Amino acid sequence: MSSDAAERGGGEPGGIPDGLPALRLDGVTRSYGSRKALDGVSFTVPRLSVFGLVGPNGAGKTTLFSTIAAFLRPDSGTIRILGDHSPGDPALLGRVSILPQDALFDRNLMIIDQLILYRRLQGATAAQATVEVREALVRVGLGEYLDRSVTVLSHGMTKRLGIAQAFLGSPELIFLDEPTAGLDPRNAGRIRRVIRELSEHSTVVVSSHNLAELEDLCDQVAILDRGVIKATGTVAELMERQGRRTLELELPAPPSEELRRQLAAHPGVRSLAGTEGRLAVMLDATGPEPVAAVLRTLLDAGLVPRSFHDGGSLEEVFLSLTDESPE
Repeated sequence: MSSDAAERGGGEPGGIPDGLPALRLDGVTRSYGSRKALDGVSFTVPRLSVFGLVGPNGAGKTTLFSTIAAFLRPDSGTIRILGDHSPGDPALLGRVSILPQDALFDRNLMIIDQLILYRRLQGATAAQATVEVREALVRVGLGEYLDRSVTVLSHGMTKRLGIAQAFLGSPELIFLDEPTAGLDPRNAGRIRRVIRELSEHSTVVVSSHNLAELEDLCDQVAILDRGVIKATGTVAELMERQGRRTLELELPAPPSEELRRQLAAHPGVRSLAGTEGRLAVMLDATGPEPVAAVLRTLLDAGLVPRSFHDGGSLEEVFLSLTDESPE
């Protein structure tokens, strides 16, 4: 943690008073004419967590980020940041960082000079800013480009540059909009590792359409659709609320039609899917009995699963809760 963060005080690490979340929204609304972009949005982001915000295009995610950042004013409702601060409070300078999906950088300045200037505007000394910027660029794999212009960077490299800027100075609350969009698998994995590391001393809110990534990365998620929060919680909690779960198995041989009929006849089994040696059993019940019955039937048929995953996916929850109608 930087000296900036260490000096902020507070009852808990990061300077947030005891017992308060990193972010809390209560009944936030925002309209554009007759259309409500945010309609009574309420949720809480726990301190030192990775919180995912998901929703289809036009769900209100950008408006929500802009409202939290004080670029827009809500029509009603309250937003409390890092304790009891409102958006735009000068006390939040350097403590909150927001990375838009397509951050822009000056084409006429060297990369290192731009980030140093950014940190100096937050109050860091020139020496401190230089050390932090060099470390940040190395962390996202851009150490060899620090003395060059952004014009030499690809789209994916520019995304990584934005990530480096977002965590300069160890802000306590970081918002990342589509942080891995356009990145190849190797660099997307690098950014996910950085986000996990950040959550050791910062709270990170990630907006993304990559649901599998968020499922693996986030402690909690909120699903936003047409300006309304449809659900919040861990993926496991959301699946349980839906009354559904999925049993995914890798089998040594494809299940026969007779075995499929036996499995489908069990109480609680909603449907079966899969090809080759993979089988997904969708369950309506959440207790252990349906899972045990499915496994018993497989073993009786002489099939021992090579792998076993009991749970659901964020994509399933998302599709069940969001509107299919076009915006």
